[in-house]
Amino acid sequence: MSQSEQPGVIMACEMAEQPAILRRILTEGADAVRETAAAVAARRPRFVLLSARGTSDNAALYAKYLLEIRRGLPCGLVSMSTVTAYGARPDLSDVLFVTVSQSGGSPDLVSSARAAREAGAVTLAVTNSPDSPLAAVSEFHVDVLAGPERALPATKTYTATLLALYLFVEGLAGGEGAAAGVLPDRAAAVLARQDEIRDLAARYRFAERMVITSRGYGYPTAKEAALKLMETSYIPALAYSGADLLHGPLAMVDNVSPVIAVVPDGRGGEVLRPVLDRLRGRGADLCVLGPAEAVAAASTGFVLPTDGVAEEVQPVLEILPLQLLAHEVTIARGQDPDAPRALAKVTQTR
Repeated sequence: MSQSEQPGVIMACEMAEQPAILRRILTEGADAVRETAAAVAARRPRFVLLSARGTSDNAALYAKYLLEIRRGLPCGLVSMSTVTAYGARPDLSDVLFVTVSQSGGSPDLVSSARAAREAGAVTLAVTNSPDSPLAAVSEFHVDVLAGPERALPATKTYTATLLALYLFVEGLAGGEGAAAGVLPDRAAAVLARQDEIRDLAARYRFAERMVITSRGYGYPTAKEAALKLMETSYIPALAYSGADLLHGPLAMVDNVSPVIAVVPDGRGGEVLRPVLDRLRGRGADLCVLGPAEAVAAASTGFVLPTDGVAEEVQPVLEILPLQLLAHEVTIARGQDPDAPRALAKVTQTR
C-alpha cells in the first residue's frame, strides 16, 4: 500500500498544514479581510444573521460569540428552510447576512443568501472557494485561503475560517486583530504533541458514547469536536454547553462514557468550573483540554498553550488536539478518516 493509500494520510497532511495556513492568512489575506470589514461597517448593520451547515455552522457559532461580545451586535442563526422550503421573505433591511461555507456550493446556502440580498440584507460569503456560486450571489466575500481540501472531514478549512471570521469582526471596528499573531507558532506546538493524543485515543478506542462540553468561546469547539468524532469514528458524541448539560443531560453521565471538557483560559473557563465539579461528583471519566491547573484536577487531559493568548482566539488552538483525537481514534478502530461512509465533500441540501 502506498503512503497516499494508507488510511488517514490525507487528513493527517491537511491537519499538519494548519500553522502555515494561519500564517498565510495573517500575512497575505488580512488586508483584504479588513477592507471588506470596513465596507460592511460603513453600511451600519444593526443585526446579524449567520447561515451555515455542518462544520461551517460551528464556525458561524464562533462568529456569533465574537459579534455579540466584541461588537455588541445581536445575532441569530438562520433556519434556512423557512426560506428554501416555506418561501418566507422577511424584511432584512439593516441586517448583515453572513453565509459560511467551505465549498460555497450547497443549494440551500446559495438560495438563502440570494433571498437575503433580495430582501435588503448586506450579504457576506465566507468560503474557501472565491469562484463558488455562493460568492457570486453575495455582495461581499472573504476567502479563507486554506487551499484545496481533499479529506472529507474539514480540518484546515475550519481553523482558517475561524481566523478569517475573527479578523473580520475585529475589522468592523477598525482593529487589526493583533491577538491572532501568536496562533501559527502555538498551533505548530500543539500539533507536534501527537504522541499524547495517541495515548488518549487508546483510552477511548472502545468508547460507545462520548459527551463534550464547554462554555463561551469554547462551546463551538465542543460542537465541532463532536462532529469530527461522529463523522470519522462513528462514535455517538453529544456536545452540550456546560449550562445546558446541567439542565437534564447530566443524568446520563456515569463512570463509563468519557466526558471531554474544553476549558477556555478566561471567563468561559471560570463559568465552567461548577460544571466540572458536578462531573467529578458523578464519577465521570473526565478529560480536560485547557490550562494546566484545570487539567491537573481531571482524570486525564491535554494542556493547551494558552498563556498570553486572548480567550477569543483560543478556539483556533482548542480544536487541534480534538482533530488529532478523531483521527487517531478512527485509525485505532480500523477505519479510514479520509473517507467516512455515506458522506460527500459538497452536501446537496435544499
